[in-house]
Amino acid sequence: MNDITNMKKFYSLLYPDWNSAMDQLLANYIIYGPIKTDDSIDYEIVHSENIAEISYNIPKPTTPLKTFFLPVKENLTTEINSNSKRIIIGTPNCDIQGLKILDEIYLDKDYIDTAYKEKRDNTILIATSCFETQEHCHCMIYGIQPFPKEIADISISRVDTRMHLEVLSEKGEKFISELKNYAAVSNSPESEIKDIELKQSKIENEIIANNSGLPDYKKTGKIVQKAKEEIWNKYSSKCVSCGACATICPTCTCFLLIDKPNFEKVRQLDTCQYPGFERVAGGEDALGELPKKFRNRYFCKYVWKPQKFQSLACTGCGRCIEACIGKINKNELFRELAN
Repeated sequence: MNDITNMKKFYSLLYPDWNSAMDQLLANYIIYGPIKTDDSIDYEIVHSENIAEISYNIPKPTTPLKTFFLPVKENLTTEINSNSKRIIIGTPNCDIQGLKILDEIYLDKDYIDTAYKEKRDNTILIATSCFETQEHCHCMIYGIQPFPKEIADISISRVDTRMHLEVLSEKGEKFISELKNYAAVSNSPESEIKDIELKQSKIENEIIANNSGLPDYKKTGKIVQKAKEEIWNKYSSKCVSCGACATICPTCTCFLLIDKPNFEKVRQLDTCQYPGFERVAGGEDALGELPKKFRNRYFCKYVWKPQKFQSLACTGCGRCIEACIGKINKNELFRELAN
């Protein structure tokens, strides 16, 4: 793990001062933060009345980060060129790493997606370290730490009455400069930085211990390729083709481009799990039966995407397991293949 005490860009301020600064920043930004309810945690628009309800260092809001940059449905001809600046607070590193492959796809120098780029440029990402873990978290098995060190602009942690902000980008540097206009910001005490390190290390060990026997990302790709038809028949038998796994996934990014009257173009989320995903005129369907559709998603994530991109196509967030109506657990599938 990186020694964050060696990084000279670790700042802190009192929790009430942070909340007050956020309140004042609402005049310049749309701010989103994870708000916890009785049985879930998800992003909500922040306003003066709910700033104190923002959750920090808790893993995995229900909605993946990708939705802020690739909405489920978006009119690309009428909804672009919005200069609204926004801040997204409390994003875990599994989602931040999911954004890494989306950047590879949508910010490719030869084919830049202007709608995606605009949203990225106008967004400050204030990610968070996870000081807790959930049942299906397995980021460490894929080499992803439960705390951000890249892609995001700021990494935020709360220790007792203080907020600690680690700068991760030039945009993050500018945010700290702006923050100093609203609050007293100082260097973080070394003792509290050490406390953050200990919490991070504890969660790393917990995630590894909780996922004994689960193959890593590269090995998963190899065993998926060797898997027999029987295993896909077994696990797909409970699939209802609802597409929840892809919708909730931080990296799944297939879409339809729909032509509308007046030359409008609408981008809408699609997934290989939908019955008509590869159906063409005449009713032909290259994927055909359900087991093939089911298998296709795992080949995409663990075999085909690694052949084309440097970033991981699965970040170990576990949302697909939690969202599945059929209670399909991909990690059980992989353990069975590994054995």
